[in-house]
Amino acid sequence: MKRPQGFDRSAAPAGPPPAAAPTGSSSRADPGGAESAARESARAVGTVTAPIPVQMPETPAGTRIPGDAARTGTSPYSRLPSNREIDKALRAARRERKRLERGEVRRFTKRSRRRRYAWLGALAVVAALVLAVVLVAFSPLLALKHIQVTGTSRLDAAAVEKKLSDQLGTPLPLLDQAGISSDLAAFPLIRSYTVESHPPDSIVVRVVERQPVGVIQRGSAFTLVDAAKVPIASSEKRPDGFPLIAAGGGAADVDADSGFAAAANVLSALPADVLAQVDTISAKTKDDVSFTLRGSRATVVWGSAEDSSLKAADLAALLKSAAGSSRYDVSSPHSVTTG
Repeated sequence: MKRPQGFDRSAAPAGPPPAAAPTGSSSRADPGGAESAARESARAVGTVTAPIPVQMPETPAGTRIPGDAARTGTSPYSRLPSNREIDKALRAARRERKRLERGEVRRFTKRSRRRRYAWLGALAVVAALVLAVVLVAFSPLLALKHIQVTGTSRLDAAAVEKKLSDQLGTPLPLLDQAGISSDLAAFPLIRSYTVESHPPDSIVVRVVERQPVGVIQRGSAFTLVDAAKVPIASSEKRPDGFPLIAAGGGAADVDADSGFAAAANVLSALPADVLAQVDTISAKTKDDVSFTLRGSRATVVWGSAEDSSLKAADLAALLKSAAGSSRYDVSSPHSVTTG
């Protein structure tokens, strides 16, 4: 039998062993069985199995694979980056990472940065204002050149201005208030004062003078005093137009229960036309104030300084209705008497 082309007995798979004929039954065997078996064996030996196609994975264009490297004759490691290129790429990556991190930080700290900018702006404004004030305060443009004194009647305004002349040349914000107070303390007639600045170079001193309420006699001298018993002027002769106060003790700010305090309160409560008629007022205690009137020499019993306004109105009415009386008792304002 002729071998088929390409047949390789050694590579052909071994077929199953032929079945042995049963012993003692050769006479009954099928005469065509051996021939059929031979034909099946030849068919199995001559059959060639077709190869199964294998799908290879796709390779991106331009990518070298070992097969390509073998065909082109180049090494697959000939295109590896150098150390310098690697360092450059790492530096670029670090820069990009830092840039992204800065962006994230700025995004998450936006509100805090706004608050910080607001505070910095406010501080800058305050600092600018302080600097401007300091510069203006020490600037010669605000140096004091003119002093004006108002509110004086008994005092000489020119004398007060001259006393304050040591403040000339000082910038207005830096005026020595203690020095001004010390200078004005030399004038007993000044009860209070205020200093007004009028930029760029002037001040106005508004003076409130002490108002005398009466005269107290000390030996042979007569001293004009106000309600606080502060001496205003002294003379050997009794000043005209002021009552003589015959009462002891201090002023109301020192001793509110003194006879002088009660007498001063009564004089301050009298109307101007009645006060002009008072000649002498006396008070041993705060509850027994009395005074005499000029001309008629009539006596007015006042009592305490309480309800002085009501008592003053009663006295003014009595002086008109009972002008010839020698005694007026208004110590009880709801029950006045004359005599």
